[in-house]
Amino acid sequence: MTTTEQENKSVEALWLSYPEAQKLTGLGKTKLWEIVSSGEIRAAHVGRAVRISRRALEDYMERQAGGE
Repeated sequence: MTTTEQENKSVEALWLSYPEAQKLTGLGKTKLWEIVSSGEIRAAHVGRAVRISRRALEDYMERQAGGE
């Protein structure tokens, strides 16, 4: 593995696709769609792509766990 490949693997994405958000949280795509469309978490719409804010998603999960 080259140095560039190692650097790229160590970077965590700030914005996640639906499949990445599903892996991170264990939530289904429908539930993620519900909380994105309701405005409970931030998402960016770029063309047809939707990217979900990792920080907003982590904050949402903390609130659901009673962390706040």
